[in-house]
Amino acid sequence: MHPAIRRQTLADLLHRSAQRLPDKTALVCGGTSWTFAQFDEVVDRVAAGLARMGIAHGTRVAVLARNSHGFAALRFAVARLGAVLVPINFMLQAADVAYILRHAQAETLATDSGLAELARAAAAQDTKVRQFIWLPSEDASEPVAGMTSFHELAKTEGAPPASPVQSGDLAQIVYTSGTESLPKGAMLTHDAILWQYASCAIDASIQQADVMLHALPLYHCAQLDVFLGPCIYVGATSIVTAKPTPDNLLPLLQRHRITSFFAPPTVWISLLRSPQFDATDLSALRKGYYGASIMPVEVLREMARRLPQVGFWNLYGQTEIAPLATLLGPGDQLRKPGSCGRPCLNVETRVVDDAMNDVKPGEVGEIVHRSPHLMLGYFHDDERTKAAFAGDWFHSGDLATIDDEGYITVVDRKKDMIKTGGENVASREVEEAIYRHPAVSEVAVIGVPHPRWVEAVVAVVVPKAGQSLSEDDLLAHCGEHLATFKRPKGVVLAESLPKNPSGKLLKRELRQQHSKLFG
Repeated sequence: MHPAIRRQTLADLLHRSAQRLPDKTALVCGGTSWTFAQFDEVVDRVAAGLARMGIAHGTRVAVLARNSHGFAALRFAVARLGAVLVPINFMLQAADVAYILRHAQAETLATDSGLAELARAAAAQDTKVRQFIWLPSEDASEPVAGMTSFHELAKTEGAPPASPVQSGDLAQIVYTSGTESLPKGAMLTHDAILWQYASCAIDASIQQADVMLHALPLYHCAQLDVFLGPCIYVGATSIVTAKPTPDNLLPLLQRHRITSFFAPPTVWISLLRSPQFDATDLSALRKGYYGASIMPVEVLREMARRLPQVGFWNLYGQTEIAPLATLLGPGDQLRKPGSCGRPCLNVETRVVDDAMNDVKPGEVGEIVHRSPHLMLGYFHDDERTKAAFAGDWFHSGDLATIDDEGYITVVDRKKDMIKTGGENVASREVEEAIYRHPAVSEVAVIGVPHPRWVEAVVAVVVPKAGQSLSEDDLLAHCGEHLATFKRPKGVVLAESLPKNPSGKLLKRELRQQHSKLFG
């Protein structure tokens, strides 16, 4: 039997959707709209063009670009050749991009007009990059001189060469954020990603009738593989944008009658705070997803109140598990507020102590997983791979409790646990208490050096627009809701909190900024 007969890879799913739904709108980005048949044809032509550039099975193709139809097509064209995608965070400095290019041994780098200068500066830093591909953007842009144009690739005549790609082959190397150390390259196979797509489609109710808005960066595995990939898999319509701001998102939600939307808590908060929110017709919206960081319970209650027709899902996971691991569905949002739910379809999850024993309900332990979603390991990093899979389970690094129904609640990242005066304080617990103050828009709680307490609890708070808030107000509020040792020793009022493009709070930056707060 020829191996292609039973093949199931990323290269196949778009083609199958195009056969089922050739005339249905697959993807809209700016002024570009493709049916599934058109999308499939573009991907074939781009793959054929990439092959003429020397890209083949196993070749690493890096992409440093904002969201666009070009990014989406490149993703599937790379898969059709059995090449390996290496998406890169476009907020990184040139030296950090260069590190990933060197580590992944990428020879081809795709970019767009707005990031071309950064791409070239990074590639020049002792990397193996020998050719560039220019990708179109959401808004009109001109090809960059010296780069192979996406438009030219999309005119290539003839089918792409047959590839030996199989389901167990490497599909992408996704680099972790590296907020505490050098980034690690998680190696994800086609079948890991596709098992995860099945979990997303079934447990997160991603369906053919959906019209989903994709606004968070596609370099991040959450938008790329929890939403865009599954939408193409099931035949939903995808609206792609590169601008996750209220002024852009709210009109798009209304204009395209969006039914499904994912954003991290920070973006949902920005929508709720927008003056346009109440004037926007969101009546088509039925499914709301959040993840990437913990949603404050008070904000969740506000979302349920102001969007009563929307069912919400909390999706939890990380890059190494492709990335979905657990989820909390609409029926449990207010019954189990703050929980990340239970393991999804193809994941087995435990909360364990240091000896790998299951903790009792209410006790804190580390989340560990087994799943076909999981990575093969970290690229060229056997030591950290071995540590991550100690005891034959994948160690998430997240601390959590589990209740007697099996619902998991993340307490903190290990690195975010604050040890003050010998006592452990979970930053999340303090944040939840502060969010109950009616004048608080956002808060991040960190530990900073202190001459007496070793580490002191500090709250960095963004007040709601037009509302007054003082340090004394917040300290008095915390006194009513928190044990003495958990109360902040200091409060910093700020206009905004630092975040990466995926909406994650950058607590490391806050710890650096306020490291001298107590001398």
